[in-house]
Amino acid sequence: MFFLRMIYRSFSRQLRRRLLIALTVCLSATVSVAMLGVVFDVGDKLNAELSTYGSNITVQPKSDAVVSDLYNTDGTGVSSQTDPTSFLKESDVPKIKTIFWAFNITNFAPQLNFHAQISSKDGKTTAPVTGTWFNKQLKLSTGESTVAGVKGMRSWWQLDGAWPKDDSDQGIIGATLAKQLGVSTGDTITLDKTTASGKRNAQQIRITGVYDSGDDDNGGLYIASSTAQMLADLPGSVDKIEVKALTTPENDLARKAAKNPAALSQEEWETWYCTAYPSSIAYQIEEVIPGAVAKQVRQVAALQGNVLQKTQAVMILMTALSLLAAAVAVANLMAASISERSNELALLKAIGATDGSVSRLMLAETAAISLVGAIVGALLGSGVAQIVGHVVFDSGITMRPMVFVLVFVLLAITVLVASASSIRSILSLRPAEVLHGR
Repeated sequence: MFFLRMIYRSFSRQLRRRLLIALTVCLSATVSVAMLGVVFDVGDKLNAELSTYGSNITVQPKSDAVVSDLYNTDGTGVSSQTDPTSFLKESDVPKIKTIFWAFNITNFAPQLNFHAQISSKDGKTTAPVTGTWFNKQLKLSTGESTVAGVKGMRSWWQLDGAWPKDDSDQGIIGATLAKQLGVSTGDTITLDKTTASGKRNAQQIRITGVYDSGDDDNGGLYIASSTAQMLADLPGSVDKIEVKALTTPENDLARKAAKNPAALSQEEWETWYCTAYPSSIAYQIEEVIPGAVAKQVRQVAALQGNVLQKTQAVMILMTALSLLAAAVAVANLMAASISERSNELALLKAIGATDGSVSRLMLAETAAISLVGAIVGALLGSGVAQIVGHVVFDSGITMRPMVFVLVFVLLAITVLVASASSIRSILSLRPAEVLHGR
């Protein structure tokens, strides 16, 4: 009881200095909770943000994948001037949403790529045509439903008009090709395609929009997959599938597995298979789509990993600096407090208090006011984390209990280290000299 009364009286006599300690710890806790909260949640947020810029996994027929690797072609397995010769079944595409990491698959779209003669009232030219899904409603074998297509895969496109309907004679045309043909939204063009068997097919396409992709896609035309298959005389066939997935940045295990999954030990294989690495998701896609090779888009995967690591490093550095600043401030405030209270502390030692008991008193006072500051700072930090989440990622941050435990442990260590450097001066106090003013 006497010990608690001593702590209370120290607050009443040095309220301003105690509030400064509480404020210092509060600010450090605010920064630490906010930064670490974002660090533990930033992986999914960054992957979701970066995934809006296109697919990070492509699926091709095995033979096209080999040709693509050997001759460094454009990813469809063919050169820019020839059409594909091997295909996947369009009916197998929805199986992508049945793999172990199905919930990490945010979107996908099959493609049938070929070249066709495109005619308009102002001219004609041969250009690449892509048959795909735009915003297709799918019924999965699991009984669930999902929506897939390029509408969600090309969110950065600037579209003047509307997206076409699936299974229709509608399409969207790239800005470069539209200018070349003198075509705009609402116009009708004619596609002529000579199939591998020598048959010539024609189809009129009504343009519902002109898109600007900012890249070579501006020279192409997108139509419904069913229409493209009819033109190419390839019913139910696709030559490429683009997949957008939320993934975990690669590490040494993922890179080892990407080279040869069979080289992994049983424990490594289970860890890799049950982690959302791009390579493990690609491997599982290959398991459900016969004759397919799934590959991660290395540039996208590397970008996600690099951005995530740099973002986390900056936030961890800010946390460390805030803790260091708190340690310096608490140490200085305690040193000043001990200097002001040297007569009181010397009197305690003169009437029998040991160095240990006096040190515990100072530690208890600092711990009590630091705890109040830490609790207030943790609450403020949670709010700051939500502000960061909404401003940067347009969504809230999930605050994990681990964040609060970690911050309180780090603050406890920080305050203890800061206090230890100041409390050492108590050991050098000599009651007789201090009380006689020497």
